[in-house]
Amino acid sequence: MNLQDAPLGHATEYPERYDPALLFAIPRAANRAPLGIDDADLPFDGEDEWHAFELSWLDPRGKPLVAVARFRLPASSPNLIESKSWKLYLNGFNQSRFASRDEVRQALVHDLSKAAGDDVEVTLLDVDDEALMPRRLPGECIDALDVEIHDYTPNPELLTAGGKIVEESLYSHLLKSNCPVTGQPDWGSVLIRYCGPKIDREGLLKYLVSYRQHQDFHEHCVEHIFTDLMARARPERLLVLARYVRRGGLDISPWRATPGERPPEPLRLARQ
Repeated sequence: MNLQDAPLGHATEYPERYDPALLFAIPRAANRAPLGIDDADLPFDGEDEWHAFELSWLDPRGKPLVAVARFRLPASSPNLIESKSWKLYLNGFNQSRFASRDEVRQALVHDLSKAAGDDVEVTLLDVDDEALMPRRLPGECIDALDVEIHDYTPNPELLTAGGKIVEESLYSHLLKSNCPVTGQPDWGSVLIRYCGPKIDREGLLKYLVSYRQHQDFHEHCVEHIFTDLMARARPERLLVLARYVRRGGLDISPWRATPGERPPEPLRLARQ
């Protein structure tokens, strides 16, 4: 696999006919190896949850229909799917006729599961579905802390924890990283829910901000944060969930957690 072969970062004509071959898979293993993560023995559970807000197709009589699609890729899948290829693939539905809504869903399940190398869950939601209404992350926001920042590339030494065991949920809207291919900014919010020695909040905020000039995919940033917190804070339980801002009709919300931990019910934030 060579990222130079991916459509990301290249001028592209947007197709209007259904074509599963447009999907470009990227093996997860290469980005996990520097973090000491063995694909055969993952230290976490997790999923990558995507929403597609520009999904449309034609019914048998040529009338357009629209929906919002929710996709869930297991973190154990051997591949992630490059985002621009995903947009091009979805755009191919625009002028393609399908017999029913379920036929669209089945095509999405088949094609995305083949690209990911594992079963992908697909749900089609009506545009007015209450599940798509914005909500807030649970817990306490740490963004108002008065901190001085010097690091803009990931620095795990900023993370410290100690003292009594606590259970808390902390979140920040200040997460930013950059696409490793185009350099475009990826904005997000991140939730840290844990049980363990109390994490120093100022250090945690500085650490999250330190991703500001880091170049990596959304999924790998979340895995990086998870592995650093496990190594530095040594929590008994941990969940790291990021909600990234929508770009080109797609948003992504990866989460990684110690076995048994589950994320909050699906939610969307105002920036998504």
